[in-house]
Amino acid sequence: MTTFAARLLGAAALVLTCSAALGGDLVVIVSARSSVEALRADQAAAIFLGQSARFPGGAVATALDQPIGSNERDQFYLRVTGKTPALLKAHWSKLVFTGRGQPPRELADSAAVRRAVAEDPGLVGYIEREALDPSVRQVLLVR
Repeated sequence: MTTFAARLLGAAALVLTCSAALGGDLVVIVSARSSVEALRADQAAAIFLGQSARFPGGAVATALDQPIGSNERDQFYLRVTGKTPALLKAHWSKLVFTGRGQPPRELADSAAVRRAVAEDPGLVGYIEREALDPSVRQVLLVR
């Protein structure tokens, strides 16, 4: 391993360690009317990175994002995909440029994501754990 690669891995580990201390628990949610009971982190990552458009049971899955620069968004992507905001931007730039995908639609905050997800069983989003209510179901705890 090159010195640069070792430093990069060390920096990524530091970012992930610090990120766990900065934010509270997040949850990935679906509508309470959805048949989806649980998602693994890799399944959630695939949906939110545009690598899969389906839930594990085969139903169509449409991801919703928090705003760019929000703590919830940065923590979600670091914890679930291992991507920093810069890496996430590069990921979506490549997919958009090549015509292979569009990033998830952004909503204003956790309350807006929760309301939208509650209304449509095909949507999936992430919110602060404290923002849960009976209209949505937690399918993944993100720590």
